[in-house]
Amino acid sequence: MTAHTAQAASPTRHSSPLAGVRLSFVGTLRSEWIKFFAVRSTGWMLVVTLVTMVGFSAMMAAGMRMAAGAGAGTDASVQMTGDPAMAGLDVGIMSVTFSYGVAQIVIAVLGALAMTGEFSTGRIRSTFAAVPRRGQVLLAKMIVVALTAFVTSVVAVAACFGVVTAILAPVDLAPSLSADGALRSLVGVPLYLTAITLFALAIGTLLRSTPGSIAAVLGIILVLPIVSMIPFDWVQTAAQFLPAAAGERLFTGGLMDATLGPWQGFGVLCAWVVVLMAAGAMTLRRRDA
Repeated sequence: MTAHTAQAASPTRHSSPLAGVRLSFVGTLRSEWIKFFAVRSTGWMLVVTLVTMVGFSAMMAAGMRMAAGAGAGTDASVQMTGDPAMAGLDVGIMSVTFSYGVAQIVIAVLGALAMTGEFSTGRIRSTFAAVPRRGQVLLAKMIVVALTAFVTSVVAVAACFGVVTAILAPVDLAPSLSADGALRSLVGVPLYLTAITLFALAIGTLLRSTPGSIAAVLGIILVLPIVSMIPFDWVQTAAQFLPAAAGERLFTGGLMDATLGPWQGFGVLCAWVVVLMAAGAMTLRRRDA
């Protein structure tokens, strides 16, 4: 009788407190949202994104204003950059979108940390215990980071537009929404940064290592495009299909001739995200946490 009782009690004693607990997708989404913003670095990185975007756009606008005051007029962008191809472009819009370069670094790190942070602390085991469908966890993380990146970027671009307008209006160089490609550029920055965040999340899902994922993402979006400087036509053409170079076409479409149009380039970036996310989902299912 005693042995039988001990055997019956054994499963209860060793069972996980999460046994039998299964979250719905809405519950998973809520859980991922809470976890994402419970990390103090998330808030700081979003603030840094906002501040750097506004700051760099303001500096660019101030430079354009100084160039205009020096007699460059509507071709202030040419005097600032030394590139005749910039002539006739809306320097106000260019100043607003200029800050994406720094913002993409911060937002990419945030995207990678959304996945690697849980692997580094071991909390991912509890997550998978509550949600055995690992693809559901990944989809919830995708929604959380995409919404966060898009909303933050929209707010930042709106703030940049206001600051740049205030700086350039006195010299009649304020950004104009009626300028060729203006709306596409303003919408393109949030779309691009959102896609880069998802790209980083996919890399983090594949590698699971915070240092490795950050190094890989920054290497791909910042270092790899340098290959376009190699003086071979086929290399320069292939370089246009790299994730960052393709996505940037949304707001650099009028600056240079390229194989890809603005929306084609964004489509290529999205294709990179889909392929890497699919690969990440497969490894998430097959590898132990």
